Amino acid sequence: MLSDLSLADYTILFSAAFLLGLSKSGIKGLSVVNVALLVFVFGAKASTGILLPMLIVGDIFAVIYYNRHAEWKYLFRLLPFLIIGVLIGTWVGKGLPEEVFRKCMAAVIFVSVLVMIWWDQRKSKYVPDNLSFAGIMGLTAGFTTMVGNLAGSFVNLFFLAMKLPKNVFIGTTAWLFLITNLFKVPLHIWSWETITSTSIQVSGITVPFIFLGLFTGVRILKRVNDKLFRQFILVVTLIGAILIFFT
Repeated sequence: MLSDLSLADYTILFSAAFLLGLSKSGIKGLSVVNVALLVFVFGAKASTGILLPMLIVGDIFAVIYYNRHAEWKYLFRLLPFLIIGVLIGTWVGKGLPEEVFRKCMAAVIFVSVLVMIWWDQRKSKYVPDNLSFAGIMGLTAGFTTMVGNLAGSFVNLFFLAMKLPKNVFIGTTAWLFLITNLFKVPLHIWSWETITSTSIQVSGITVPFIFLGLFTGVRILKRVNDKLFRQFILVVTLIGAILIFFT
């Protein structure tokens, strides 16, 4: 697979890795861009298997950096529903043709962006914290993370409802994403067969760029105008989702 990639493909791949590093350092809104970039190079379903090991590298960094702030009681409230959502996503996505899978992924991206826009525009930031809300958010996050590696919007809404302090929020979600992504690995290997020795090679060459993004993100996080940056990301992501859907 590596020998088949063009210079443009490598540029997109390494750009996605760098952006992934930025997102794992704490800069919000970049995960949907990573997904869109890799779909253009590798296709919808294959890209999920390439991106997953990359995400785990970023998750390990986030866990090491924010581990002391994690609150496990909040994590365990969401995790069972999320795991069920992952299994549903595995079953639904296994037999889908590439074109249908791509359109489903584009739909997931659309929904994720709409959720972020809706949340940004709300005057009241109150969300419920009952068990049914945890179930809805967990199932949705699990399904979207399996089909498109996109659970952030729904996980964030749940933990916002818990009114967690910033560092506890980051530390708890870091552990949640690491556990979830590790759980997905055998499903990608034996069910979808999207993680192979070849895909691991592709994922592996991105590691330096992930760390470059992590280092850069930690340095610039406090200097970023979060509102303008987030708006820019949303616009770019919507364009990417449209291109994925119609290509």
